[in-house]
Amino acid sequence: MTFKGYIRSPFFIVTLIVLGIFSCDKDFANLGSDIIGNVNYGAGNITYPVITFNQDVGPVQSNNLPAYLLGYNNDQVYGSATTSFVGQIALSEYNVTFGDNPVLDSVVLYIPYFSRLVETDVDGNNTYLIDSIFGDSPIKLSVYKNDYFLRGFNPVEEFNDVLEYYSDKTTSDGSLINDLDLEGELLFETNDFVPNEEQIILTEYDEELDSTSITNRLAPGMRFILDNPNELWESLFFEKEGEPELSNESNFLNHFRGLYVKAEAVDENGTLMMLNIGSNASLTLHYTSESETTPDDGGDSEVTTSPGTVTMSFSGNLVNFVDDTFIDIPDGNQEEGDEQLYLKGIQGNMAVINLFNGDEDGNSPELDDFKSNNWLINQAEIEFYVDQSAVQGEEPDRIYIYNLESNAPLIDYILDQSVSATQINAKIDHLKPLVRVDEAADGEGIKYKIEITEHINNILLRDSTNAKLGLVVSTNVNSIEPLDLQNEVGALSRTVSGYFLSPRGTVLFGNNTSDEDKQVKLKIYYTEPEN
Repeated sequence: MTFKGYIRSPFFIVTLIVLGIFSCDKDFANLGSDIIGNVNYGAGNITYPVITFNQDVGPVQSNNLPAYLLGYNNDQVYGSATTSFVGQIALSEYNVTFGDNPVLDSVVLYIPYFSRLVETDVDGNNTYLIDSIFGDSPIKLSVYKNDYFLRGFNPVEEFNDVLEYYSDKTTSDGSLINDLDLEGELLFETNDFVPNEEQIILTEYDEELDSTSITNRLAPGMRFILDNPNELWESLFFEKEGEPELSNESNFLNHFRGLYVKAEAVDENGTLMMLNIGSNASLTLHYTSESETTPDDGGDSEVTTSPGTVTMSFSGNLVNFVDDTFIDIPDGNQEEGDEQLYLKGIQGNMAVINLFNGDEDGNSPELDDFKSNNWLINQAEIEFYVDQSAVQGEEPDRIYIYNLESNAPLIDYILDQSVSATQINAKIDHLKPLVRVDEAADGEGIKYKIEITEHINNILLRDSTNAKLGLVVSTNVNSIEPLDLQNEVGALSRTVSGYFLSPRGTVLFGNNTSDEDKQVKLKIYYTEPEN
């Protein structure tokens, strides 16, 4: 994955404060190391109980995402999911003029995939490696003119109350989005779409020279020439020249309400794509218009034809919709934990982690016992073993853990300096990538390891609350934008964008499995002064 997750500015400020505190702590730790010769120390390790149980997530806020899913994916364990999206579109400039007698040539929609340029040959041809494409079987795609107005604010609340859209086609004000409103005029349809990793080469033919030249090279993506039913585009644009509809963005978003791109299954396999809508996606009108010119010698004026374009981009509200057949996984046993943990993205399932068997406030005899020791914590980690008897298909490389009380990443995430824009190399000290058999890229998964040393130090040294933690699959551990859930359940009120954008699922052993070697445990390595 190449897209990045962004942390909002208040969170960034808190991060700076926390980093300052930990710098002081490190100075204190270094000071202690200077007198180690005067004190005898003993090293040891201990395991503490971890209650882990399943939690259904349900519909998720799915507007204003860092990327959008489109297609059909069938998970043999969890079931299928079909994802579509609707998006508002804005003009690159307003009060546009089209010239005399404009004639429409074509309307082109282009949406790139996430890809990486590998090499460019001597002729300028580019080779790309595309990622975030799940599957390789045909799907049906349809592009409609959207007739549903995607409001930005909740009309029944305060004006500054932003309206949220959920993955099940509902909104935070209780409205249900009707398919008939999304599916206006049909503009494009194909029954056998499969993504292509080749660059898109645009050419232009010169009649006078009888030759074709390359005008542009585009990164791999979807590029469709849209239909023009009942001269739709002329009525939306040419006939509105000089009118309020084309004068500003607010008027335009209501005049032309964007596009709805709908996916449907063709067979039981399908393909699901992650689209890079925020980068170079465009809707372009190509047309010609007339202009009158007078020769320099004062002769008769001439009417010439020249090409023109109107360029638009996705702007405002974009919303992902999900239609799934996911199996119903009951919420787990909060007291004793579950044998298996079912982790599935999009609008699937997650796990809740309760360290030290804490009560509603996080307190427990086990936690009291832990705090009573005069330990220096060297490392704290949790291992989650994959239940290969239940897993089918490709497994996610990463999982993500966060604080359910604050809906923020753990301090270990913030302090992890293994920062990378790519999924594989980001935050690998805190969130270890899946260990696979023979370390092969397609090998069966063995276990995930999560290091939470500083989180445990916060509980021990700074009396932080032993809050419940959430565990989810993640397409990209950099993508931690918070997403509200449609329905809050207990401590669970939010998830992150990396979870929603993750089509893959896995099954892990919980703390209550009969296989003691694979039970979830908190393992702490410590140093203790010897009296």
